[in-house]
Amino acid sequence: MTDFNKLYHSVIYFLFIILLTFLCIKPVDAKTSKPAGTPVIVFQTDAWGLENKFNAALAGLEKNIIQVYGYANPVLVEGAEYAGIWLECGPMEGAIYGIINPQVAKDNHRIFFQQQHEDGYLPCWVRKDRIGTAQIQMVVPIAATAFSVFQMTGDTTFLAEAYQACVKWDSWLEKYRNTRKTGLCEAFCEYDTGHDNSPRWENLPKKCPEDNARLCPAVGSLPYLAPDLSATVYGGRLALAQMARQLGNPDAEKWTMKAEETRRALLALCFDPETLCFYDLDKNNRFIRIRGDALTRVLSEHVVDQALFELIYTQQIKNPQAFWTPYPLPSIAADDPKFVRDIPRNSWGGASQALTALRAPRWFDHYGKSTDLVYMMGKWIQALVKSDGFRQQIDPWSGEFTPAGDGYSPAMLVMLDYTQRLYGVRQEGNLLEWSCLLPETATRSSFSLQTSGGKLELNIDQNAAHLKIAGQVVANVQGACRIVTNNQGQLIRIIGICPQPVAITINRPGRENLYLKLNPDMVYQP
Repeated sequence: MTDFNKLYHSVIYFLFIILLTFLCIKPVDAKTSKPAGTPVIVFQTDAWGLENKFNAALAGLEKNIIQVYGYANPVLVEGAEYAGIWLECGPMEGAIYGIINPQVAKDNHRIFFQQQHEDGYLPCWVRKDRIGTAQIQMVVPIAATAFSVFQMTGDTTFLAEAYQACVKWDSWLEKYRNTRKTGLCEAFCEYDTGHDNSPRWENLPKKCPEDNARLCPAVGSLPYLAPDLSATVYGGRLALAQMARQLGNPDAEKWTMKAEETRRALLALCFDPETLCFYDLDKNNRFIRIRGDALTRVLSEHVVDQALFELIYTQQIKNPQAFWTPYPLPSIAADDPKFVRDIPRNSWGGASQALTALRAPRWFDHYGKSTDLVYMMGKWIQALVKSDGFRQQIDPWSGEFTPAGDGYSPAMLVMLDYTQRLYGVRQEGNLLEWSCLLPETATRSSFSLQTSGGKLELNIDQNAAHLKIAGQVVANVQGACRIVTNNQGQLIRIIGICPQPVAITINRPGRENLYLKLNPDMVYQP
């Protein structure tokens, strides 16, 4: 072989090695500094069916990320029979899924912001082929979920965009849904509150005339002063105050004051102190006395103080004859005369809905009912594991899912969120929540979460729970409880999550062991 040929083959070999090396290097995700494709969450356990159901939920949610009408990026849709994204639930669902994909969390909001009308109206839904305008259909404030997405991502551009859109939306609601000048938000039709087939809307229109959410049907005693819609406005205004403060906008105090005005009007006009429940008030100033999950939506926005909450909780929520059925929370109180017992499909007339379950953590922990939340989450996980798919609603007594389309995103998100809250670790702002609880029938479980600050690991066996941050042990915990630490693993508080007192031992490197007895819902701060 000539010297030239040797040189030629050497160069070709060298280039081949470079190309092969390049192809073998995995791309890196800039946000998390991890190889692309590495699972953000991994959950493993020997509890029957639990790990497989969790993984099925993750796979199903990924399939439900698709493109819809008029928006370039894919979004997480409702799934099953609902091939689109709804204002009442899509933004919150995106925010919960944000631990897997922060971009989806932002796009599940931006799809509404970018298709907002000039006068501030936000579309009620966006499907594959069209946009809906016939109702408002809001529940969880989009301002609140947008702010939580900002806290997750730190994206100030998104925050500024969300603030501007939510200010315009609040102005639209005040202009078109406050016709009685009470300061509350009015419901014009069934779909406004997303209560499909609910006795709350019996014999009333499902949507507004001419598919125009500005128009109230001239039917019955409409418009209603709606406690849940008004609570959503209240929560949205509190979130706007938070946004304004973060952006350095001087309107923060204005939004706080407007929120308080809404809260006072809501308590004055829609609350009945005798039955300890919130009701619609019709145009003749009469209560529509149906005890439904509009009550839980008011609680979700923390409208009532702790003292009033305890009264409501005892008489309504924790009452097994009303909302505390074996599989909580029914959409109409079980002892209400209007409860629809045969549990038809898509019925907010009695069934326990996955959407209600998904919203429950927004208020149970706020009011110090962590033990009952753990019980409720366990019942829903139990129902999901024994089911053959992910469907919309369950029978409040049997836990059986109503036959319907499979692949319902809220049910899959319940599986994701509840598993993480029960058996994993969550990042909430600058805090980490570790649930030191072994799944029922399990001898072991492990949960890992990739974050920008490193990998969080929670490994539990029958002896203890082992907490790690970026490979370093921060604590070993004996006894079921919730541990809250900062991002460096420093202990902030310990919360009782069991219905009986539990002895807790916490071992931390370089520290003396901590021994305590935790009662249900007790909060210990070292």
